[in-house]
Amino acid sequence: MKQIKKIALLTSGGDAPGMNSAVRAVVFAAKNCGIEVTGVLRGYEGLIDWETIPLGTDDVRNINNQGGTVLFTSRSERFLEKKYREQAARNLKEHDIDAVVAIGGDGTLHGAIEFKKEGCNIICIPGTIDRDVACTEYTLGFDTAANTAMKAIDSIRDSSVSHGRCSVVEVMGRKRGYIALWAGMATSADAIVLPEKWDGNYDSVTDAIKKRHENGRNSYLVVVAEGVTDAPALAKMIREKTGIESRVSVLGYIQRGGQPSAKDRMYGSLMGAFAVELLKEGKENRIVAIKNDLLIDFGLDEALDIHNNSLDSFQYQLSLMLSE
Repeated sequence: MKQIKKIALLTSGGDAPGMNSAVRAVVFAAKNCGIEVTGVLRGYEGLIDWETIPLGTDDVRNINNQGGTVLFTSRSERFLEKKYREQAARNLKEHDIDAVVAIGGDGTLHGAIEFKKEGCNIICIPGTIDRDVACTEYTLGFDTAANTAMKAIDSIRDSSVSHGRCSVVEVMGRKRGYIALWAGMATSADAIVLPEKWDGNYDSVTDAIKKRHENGRNSYLVVVAEGVTDAPALAKMIREKTGIESRVSVLGYIQRGGQPSAKDRMYGSLMGAFAVELLKEGKENRIVAIKNDLLIDFGLDEALDIHNNSLDSFQYQLSLMLSE
């Protein structure tokens, strides 16, 4: 078993609340094990160009409440090419780095799988607001994003009620509809449009609003996951088929920002420390995961082979019942 003396730590892909908590925990846990930490700036891009800073406990002590990532991040097109992964691997070897801890989503995981072919040991921590890494029941940032969306929709609904109109609110979640599902249920949406369930039938939305209008309702809320359908087109369809004034609000990147929730700070801390524990145990090329609220790990290839992109059926059926 190779003793780990020095690791590189990076955040990659879309930023997510809770990443800083994971960074903080990795640094503290590493110090406790006598491991030196090098922070890599801008994710895999920084690994290629060797943009780094030394990280000690004083550098990360007070970052737990900050959104975004203090290590910055990027989506690296170059890392898709073998020659740049080889350059990154040479950088690690030249600087005596024994392993990498990478915090990010599905793209980060795919990059890690390719990178381990260069002889590098890489441990992944799932950080993405979309909650779309199939091997884990939770990803860092989701709880904060869902709460941010909920609060924004609550405010939008106040205006919608005052004007007697329909509000169509677009939230993030291009491939996975959990933000839309949770925010929609929490704000009593009349319809929730999800990527896993959308069949292109606008009538399912407009009929629901018509029914409520006939029952005396004067304001309505539709929550749409981005990329499922065109939100302005949906609002136009509602207006044409029901005669109700409809307005669109796109929440966008506010869902990624802001102070992390207690859950994201806690899970970030647990996942970060667990990643160091895996290295201490001599494990290689693993991803940290949550299952039944317990920390577990999978091999990177094994994690990629897990295909579970379906919504929780009970949660979905409950959303339908509550919107009747």
